[in-house]
Amino acid sequence: MQRITAIEIQRNRPDRVNIHLDGEFAFGLGRPLAERLKVGQDLSEARISSLQQADADQRAYEQALLYLSFRPRSEAEIRKNLEKHQHAGTAIERILARLRSEGYADDASFARAWVDNRATFRPRGRQALSAELRLKGLDDNQVREAVTNVDEAALAEAAARNRSRRLTGLEWPEFRQKLTAYLRRRGFPFDIISRVVRDTWNELHSSSIDSAEKDES
Repeated sequence: MQRITAIEIQRNRPDRVNIHLDGEFAFGLGRPLAERLKVGQDLSEARISSLQQADADQRAYEQALLYLSFRPRSEAEIRKNLEKHQHAGTAIERILARLRSEGYADDASFARAWVDNRATFRPRGRQALSAELRLKGLDDNQVREAVTNVDEAALAEAAARNRSRRLTGLEWPEFRQKLTAYLRRRGFPFDIISRVVRDTWNELHSSSIDSAEKDES
């Protein structure tokens, strides 16, 4: 047994306290965990270990919530962030389990949200979306499920329509080359690209593709 000889609020962290045992600093705790402790109280080794683990878990949990406050994250991203902040592996796994139970960590929901966000703001084809999700740490089954119902044709049309605003004034050959390259970089398949590029040109010009190609020859 060790006896608590002082409980002091930390100078730079008023939400935490320093616990002194037998006249010496022993460890820090978040104030909620320290509320039931008092000077003169005896602590067993098991109790000390339990308090330190609870404190480590709480700090990891708060860091994870802070990280999640900016945007949804995959489990792999959360784990990497907690490792970056030097939280122990055992604490990280406990926190991930807690986040899953509370609905904060859900790779399937994350993948759907990522695909929906891309469709709204930065359309991508299945190939590009799959690559992005794998970089976020999702496995092949999760990626496949997330991109299965992606309407590549509609997304390619939206991407082409948005990009074409920058290509007005170009002749057909250069327009085709630039828009094709743009759509390929975004992971759309060639058969869709070919049709969408032609349709986008026709939307912007009264003359048909056939006329443009005839003038080119």
